[in-house]
Amino acid sequence: MEVLARLVLGLVLFEAAVTAPTLQPINYDLDNYAADTMEALDNLYNYENIPLGHAEVEIATMMPSGIRELLTPAPQPEEGEEEEEEESTPRLIDGSSPQEPEFIGVLGPHTNEDFPTCLLCTCISTTVYCDDHELDAIPPLPKNTAYFYSRFNRIKKINRNDFASLNDLRRIDLTSNLISEIDEDAFRKLPQLHELILRDNRIRQLPELPTTLTFIDISNNRLGRKGIKQEAFKDMYELRHLYLTDNNLDHIPLPLPENLRALHLQNNNILEMHEDTFCNMKNLTYIRKALEDIRLDGNPINLSKTPQAYLCLPRLPVGSLV
Repeated sequence: MEVLARLVLGLVLFEAAVTAPTLQPINYDLDNYAADTMEALDNLYNYENIPLGHAEVEIATMMPSGIRELLTPAPQPEEGEEEEEEESTPRLIDGSSPQEPEFIGVLGPHTNEDFPTCLLCTCISTTVYCDDHELDAIPPLPKNTAYFYSRFNRIKKINRNDFASLNDLRRIDLTSNLISEIDEDAFRKLPQLHELILRDNRIRQLPELPTTLTFIDISNNRLGRKGIKQEAFKDMYELRHLYLTDNNLDHIPLPLPENLRALHLQNNNILEMHEDTFCNMKNLTYIRKALEDIRLDGNPINLSKTPQAYLCLPRLPVGSLV
């Protein structure tokens, strides 16, 4: 079949060569270049002067499609190239599929509504911002979350599994929610948690907190007399800032960590203070250098009644001396 096709092709090409018109050379007169050129071109491309037979030969020089298909080898796929599927899966810009694990890694785990957390919130590197989204629960967070902000929402409870296995979590800020209940193990097992901010909520009882904390702000809650466990801050050797304003507390939670720098207890119901609240009365040479910011204003306590309690401090507490 291939030999026959080549023979037919040869005959067609031979006939076309024999019957093709011979073009006469054009001599240009430089003095009358424009006129001679235009006239020569008109004669050259005047198809009305071509005999009918020649015109037919020109048309016949097109290779029949059947012969062209026989002579043209089928294109072979390149090495390693796979054939396309009839129905291709939708792809993201980076080539991944929405069902692939990479998609989950970028947009985070899915919420209860099967919506990726990082589409609902804003994820920048290891920080997740969920502020002011009317959330009523903490959404599932990516495993590498280090900083989590979910302020000005409607979260009512923190469950024990909300932060489970988030070993890189360093800061939690849940300011201005409706939190009234926290499971006992909600924070305790977070090995890197340094900052916990729960101000402006409805918390009545603090759970056990990790000893890694350096910053705690639980201001404007409802802790009252029993909301803080005894010796709750004793083993927090790295704690620097403790803010417990507006909680209706009637006492200062003791003992206080040695490295504590700021203690804010304003606008509570603290009535009295012991002489060893801040100092060590058994060692009169003891000086607590770090604790230089104590706020007790807005309490019914008279600071002038316990002058021995401040001998070891670099500064006097702020509060009523009358």
